[in-house]
Amino acid sequence: MADRRFDVLGIGNAIVDVLAKADDDFLAAQELPKGSMTLIDSARAEALYGDMGPAREMSGGSAANTLAGLASLGAKGAFVGKVRDDQLGAIFRHDIRAVGIAFETPPATAGAPTARCLIFVTPDAQRTMGTYLGACVTLGPEDIDADLVAAAEVTYLEGYLWDPPQAKEAFVKAAEIAHQAGREVALSLSDPFCVDRHRADFRHLVDGHVDLLFANEVEICSLYEVESFDEAVAAVRGRCKTAVLTRSAEGALILEDGEAVSVDAEPVPSVVDTTGAGDLFAAGYLYGHTRGKDPATCGRYAAIAAAEVISHYGARPESSLAKLLRG
Repeated sequence: MADRRFDVLGIGNAIVDVLAKADDDFLAAQELPKGSMTLIDSARAEALYGDMGPAREMSGGSAANTLAGLASLGAKGAFVGKVRDDQLGAIFRHDIRAVGIAFETPPATAGAPTARCLIFVTPDAQRTMGTYLGACVTLGPEDIDADLVAAAEVTYLEGYLWDPPQAKEAFVKAAEIAHQAGREVALSLSDPFCVDRHRADFRHLVDGHVDLLFANEVEICSLYEVESFDEAVAAVRGRCKTAVLTRSAEGALILEDGEAVSVDAEPVPSVVDTTGAGDLFAAGYLYGHTRGKDPATCGRYAAIAAAEVISHYGARPESSLAKLLRG
């Protein structure tokens, strides 16, 4: 087995987030399904940006957010994702490296610009997203470094990236390299939108390539086309080694080796913005997992990390998660 240089390698969309407050009437007028993600083209992205209120820009992307959380916990991480050699690409590269994540994927020198996600946060703290994928869709198997994958204990795949055919090839290549090296593979289903579009592919991926599955209640029900959470639990049981299923304020359920562990949500004085909650839950869980902790402890770490990120705007931690765990 190759030397372990990283706890987690994330493969996902390299995106700069643009966050603004909005109300339900705005979402309806823009025909954006509340609480979900909609893929948009460059013209739609420009129009939406023009209609947004005052906004904050910060680097994002689901897997990249998870890695930022891992770095805040004290883990070593690396990221693979595609940006363009433009201003937003430089911002993304700077931000992810600044938190201590290795990021060496060469930027694209032609084609679409760096991706951006327009995030509308309503008064109930729900986030609704319009995502222009831009340069992200050019990520392919040639961007997967076998030595990098083999050097990470867990390779974490972001479901949002599953649309382009070459990205699918990259995922499968990375998963095969990881398993050949005796490592583990994790997958986040990311969004019901992704599951609805790629249900059969995701089922095949879970059955054949995934050791740890991360999904929320809606996503796991959609994956197995069932009405209730209990039915979804029965359907996923035994499909992979570990399934981490989140249920917002109701906490989470972790299935591992036939056992089920319930995790309570961490109390939060005020929920400000749910953007990144699932990403940071995965960060806390993977931090504990790569340190050999039991599922209950991993779940507690995950709940603490998720609680921090929903207490403020933005999808990356503002407080040291390592200090929160010690506290």
